[in-house]
Amino acid sequence: MRKGILSMTAAAAALALGLTACGGDGGQTTTSTSSAPASSAAKAGKVGVILPDSKSSARWETADRKYLEEAFKAAGVEYDIQNAQNDKTAFQTIADQMITNGATVLMIVNLDSGTGKTVIEKAKSQGVPTIDYDRLTLGGGAAYYVSFDNTKVGTLQGEGLSKCLTDKKADKPIVAYLNGSPTDNNATLFKEGYDGVLKPKFDSGDYVKGPDQSVPDWDNTQAGTIFEQMLTEQPKIAGVLAANDGLGNAAITVLKKNNLNGKVPVTGQDATVQGLQNILAGDQCMTVYKAVKKEADAAAKLAVALAKGEKPTASGSVKDPETNQDVPAELMEPQAIYADNVKDVVADGYVTKEELCKGDFAEKCTEAGIQ
Repeated sequence: MRKGILSMTAAAAALALGLTACGGDGGQTTTSTSSAPASSAAKAGKVGVILPDSKSSARWETADRKYLEEAFKAAGVEYDIQNAQNDKTAFQTIADQMITNGATVLMIVNLDSGTGKTVIEKAKSQGVPTIDYDRLTLGGGAAYYVSFDNTKVGTLQGEGLSKCLTDKKADKPIVAYLNGSPTDNNATLFKEGYDGVLKPKFDSGDYVKGPDQSVPDWDNTQAGTIFEQMLTEQPKIAGVLAANDGLGNAAITVLKKNNLNGKVPVTGQDATVQGLQNILAGDQCMTVYKAVKKEADAAAKLAVALAKGEKPTASGSVKDPETNQDVPAELMEPQAIYADNVKDVVADGYVTKEELCKGDFAEKCTEAGIQ
């Protein structure tokens, strides 16, 4: 779950076209729209996409927006992509406007299940099918869900922290948890995954359960404050299960102030440039790479089919724990990234060598075999 902003060129273009509107928290609700060619527009409807924010993770603006735009353009389908910037009121307003302006399919990354459910129910009442993108809206009843195997993401994080603690020959290490937002179902699934790995070690006495706290809205500033309090109360924390790279960097910043960076393994998720640089520097143990292009392509394929009036089938399903109903789903496989395979993320095109290997990181990239 999880900084990302439009480039100055893209932002200028958006402003010139009058496509940027004021958003919540004094920020901007960034918008991308297109008009399909007449021949395509006659065959298909319009897809509306609402992204959650640009602070919790760089991926929403740097990856998801880009890949969704590319997929819709390739399909010749009209689209409107906006970012709610963590504003629940703006989220609902954007959804209403998209439907009013002719969206025949709505794809959302909810800010919480309550807000998401309201939007999905409104869309249903207007005959607009919905896709939950990345986060499942509990009780929402979306037509489809596209994401990664989020329990597996957490499992990889738990296994990663365990591997790094073993490499450091840690003896009965105290492990702290910096969980994701309590309103994000993905954060619940991540925790199920890493608890499945680490709880048996707590129960056996191999590890000691330390502070365990969720970070509201995946807010990195709050994460830093929370972890500083954790370290003050328990100075012997020897491992940090941070649910994404932003939270991990918040913990690393605090560890640096206490000369503990590199000594205390920290996990992450999203394979952000910052997270990968922290791994190359030896300050972060691992991250989880989610090939967002595959997720975006799968979601766009469903959206395009719906926009054309088709009823696509999904390869699997997930059970909504609130309604006990099966939601047709496409789930991608995540990958654990350590120092020795950071190069895989670059080779896949998710980040570039130029942005990752700047300045002091040039030599570290060479050592890591990044071409």
